[in-house]
Amino acid sequence: MIFSNSLIQWYLQNKRDLPWRNTTNPYAIWLSEIMLQQTRVAQGTPYFLSFMDVFPTVFDLAKADEEQVLKLWQGLGYYSRARNLHKTAQYVAFDLGGVFPATYNELLKLKGVGEYTAAAIASFSYQEPVPVVDGNVFRVLSRYFDIETDIALASAKKEFAALAFELMPKDMPATFNQAIMEFGALQCVPKSPDCSICIFNESCAALQKKKVAQLPVKSKKLKVRNRYFNYLVVSDDDDNTVIQKRSSKGIWYNLYEFPLIETEKEEDFDCIADLLKKSDFGSHTIIGMMEDNQKSIIHKLSHQHLHIKFWKIKIKGRIENGIDKEHLKTFPFPIVIHNFIEKE
Repeated sequence: MIFSNSLIQWYLQNKRDLPWRNTTNPYAIWLSEIMLQQTRVAQGTPYFLSFMDVFPTVFDLAKADEEQVLKLWQGLGYYSRARNLHKTAQYVAFDLGGVFPATYNELLKLKGVGEYTAAAIASFSYQEPVPVVDGNVFRVLSRYFDIETDIALASAKKEFAALAFELMPKDMPATFNQAIMEFGALQCVPKSPDCSICIFNESCAALQKKKVAQLPVKSKKLKVRNRYFNYLVVSDDDDNTVIQKRSSKGIWYNLYEFPLIETEKEEDFDCIADLLKKSDFGSHTIIGMMEDNQKSIIHKLSHQHLHIKFWKIKIKGRIENGIDKEHLKTFPFPIVIHNFIEKE
């Protein structure tokens, strides 16, 4: 109990004032937890506040159009989170009468809700004594107790969850869970933590054994795939353009983009001009074509590096169902395309 008491005392003195910590409303907590998956607090907070302003209840989110949800999510990445968020809101609102499940096991049945998110909602909203296990928890516990279990293994989560449950004061699950995550986020950080000011600097096993930099152990490395995207930014006599919706499952599903030519490697002007003739625009009279940037924009996703070029193409006549610049800005785009449109 010394570990837990010290940790909670540290938390009460050092915790950040975050908007979702001032409520036990499961809707707000669920929303924040989905947003904070794969996203830093500083980046996610403005999005959380915007969503709560536009969709103050689960009914408001459920009744929204998916494109409105994706537009508001624009820039957060991992867009499947937003689509699952919308579907889950509809299920909770229309099938469950707006009432979120009140137990960890029931919460796990919601689309887009995994073990970590279910534990967070169950403990923060309903005070169910279930431990959260995220990267922060892995790091804090592996260092304090000198645990060399490879956290990439499927069995690791069970091992760390069991230890966290053992340490958790059963009458304070929310505070304990918040405390251990906050400690990992602010004090026991991944690289070069300042152990000289740590409350555990006399009891941390990794510090005593000079193993802080080696823990936690994680062997799995993600293979990164390189892809080469050439976007055709067409402009007609009315200065209208054309876009398309990404309908195939994968990155950016249901977001919009300019017509795309994907190549095996980075290609030059002559190659794209040749491929353009075989595209839907081959039948149009092309007045001019230029590359927006000499160098590709490299947009890094967790498992893919996209090498993106924008090719500006001026055609004679009018495009059928062309979109003007103001209307263009209302569609949900991947952030790299949104940024290109904004600077035009």
